[in-house]
Amino acid sequence: MAKQQQQEEENQINVELTEEMAEGEYVNLAMIAHSQSEFVIDFIKMVPGLPKAKVKSRVILTPDHVYRLMQALKENIQRYEEAYGAITDEQSQIGFQFPMNYRGPIGEA
Repeated sequence: MAKQQQQEEENQINVELTEEMAEGEYVNLAMIAHSQSEFVIDFIKMVPGLPKAKVKSRVILTPDHVYRLMQALKENIQRYEEAYGAITDEQSQIGFQFPMNYRGPIGEA
């Protein structure tokens, strides 16, 4: 038993999250490109009415890591939907258009 606990402790990773990084970045678009050896995911913030969008983060992953990320996303989406209900793809029903809100009221000036 002690040997198993020691092995689990050796397999743990100490992840550091700076205060600035913990604030996060809001993004509402992702663009994905790939080659034989890597996937590049650009996370983008689009502001409605402005023709220019800004890449807030670029992540480069190996195909193996992308696959594990996809599996983790599937698992977390399933948990989310069990807790809060199904996520619908409204864009496929009404045609492509960027939402001004996410499941909430639209702001007015």
